Amino acid sequence: MKIRLPINGHHYHAVVSGDGSPILLLHGFTGDVSAWQNLRLILEPSHRVIALDILGHGGSDSPASVECYRMEQVAADIIALLDQLAAGKIHLLGYSMGGRLALYLAWRYADRFHSLILESASPGLRGQQARAERIRRDHQLADQIEAKGIEWFVDFWENLPLWDSQDALVKTSQRRQRLNNHPLGLANSLRGMGSGAQPSLWEELPRLNLPAQLIVGGLDHKFLRINREMAAAMPRAAMKVVPHAGHRVHLENPPRFHKTVMSFLRGQSS
Repeated sequence: MKIRLPINGHHYHAVVSGDGSPILLLHGFTGDVSAWQNLRLILEPSHRVIALDILGHGGSDSPASVECYRMEQVAADIIALLDQLAAGKIHLLGYSMGGRLALYLAWRYADRFHSLILESASPGLRGQQARAERIRRDHQLADQIEAKGIEWFVDFWENLPLWDSQDALVKTSQRRQRLNNHPLGLANSLRGMGSGAQPSLWEELPRLNLPAQLIVGGLDHKFLRINREMAAAMPRAAMKVVPHAGHRVHLENPPRFHKTVMSFLRGQSS
């Protein structure tokens, strides 16, 4: 079931399906609910699945105010959305930007979640200098998106080394989906929720006591390092390295990704 819910003056688009223990799915930057199409089919027999378009993406609104996109505000919006859906206490899965958002939600609203699954995620950046430099770069890119348009941006984004491990079929399908985004939404998402703009959660990881499954591709060397540090810092986290996959594990090695997710969720219900 596709729905649009009014939350704090703007609308969020979500797809809700299945029956059972609820789980929220959060896509990455430039993504939308379609990222989880195959996973939803696997989850639906045992879970009520809520796949959400994060603000500025897909069918959700793209408001003009950057303040709407701050991680604190988007997290509050999501809690209000879960209340509207009477979701209660749920499982939480996030990829990349959605993983950073999921980690913030799990820290800020820990009592609302049973467990946490993070794919290719991070707690943000350490140090003011690194954060300031990333903010500068993200704002520069956001300005270019607005000035040059979505097609220019998608061409730029697809040529980042981060995607070198993806095959041509995956890249083609992702291009079609990315082109459907609104330039203002992506630009403001960078300004408000980029890894420099978000609160750094490195110091909070030892106090995050939810059961957590970290998933990272074996070819994604930067995030392998980050996730090893995260797993060592989080008291109830386990890390799974998926072979033959880079940053988008759920698209580059779906069988291993789905098996890891389902095995972890079964362990939470036992």
